[in-house]
Amino acid sequence: MVRAWYMNDDDTSDQRTEHQKSPPEFISIENLLENTGVEYFKLNVELDLGPDGALEKICKDRGYSYEDEIVCSKECLRNYEEKLKMFYVEHLHTDEEIRLVIEGSGYFDVRTEDDKWVRVEVVPGDLLVLPAGIYHRFTLDTKNYIRAKRFFVGEPVWTAYNRPADHLPARQRYLEYLKPGIRTAENFFI
Repeated sequence: MVRAWYMNDDDTSDQRTEHQKSPPEFISIENLLENTGVEYFKLNVELDLGPDGALEKICKDRGYSYEDEIVCSKECLRNYEEKLKMFYVEHLHTDEEIRLVIEGSGYFDVRTEDDKWVRVEVVPGDLLVLPAGIYHRFTLDTKNYIRAKRFFVGEPVWTAYNRPADHLPARQRYLEYLKPGIRTAENFFI
């Protein structure tokens, strides 16, 4: 099961560690969805990735028509340390960010509506959907390896807008979605 927890504001440890100065305050996946719009699916990497599996249904239901695969490791990623620092810069995208972990592990950090960081640990079988307009960042853990599938609606657009990017329409739609009484898929995925 995926784990998510609030990060301490005063934490200055290595971005790749889960440990903080004080014990973490965990957040349920239901509360993560409610507070951020981040969706989570647990898939069986051995069973759900084939034809007629759960992944195919998710892709069909959500309109994901393009996929690729990325491997992040010291051996596979040119300028590894620089890339890892770049992934960890707080940013947003104007489209959903969808990742399915096939091997390895890492962390997605996302901002809540009250601007706190939540760290979401991802391991094989975890499919995470970050809504367009959410501020987030990514890092590997101390194992320094992840292989993941990326999914897109249509041709991939992969532009990161570093914070502040509050002027973008995707950010405005996201902030509107966070308002109480507005949080429905119909209101967000316009």
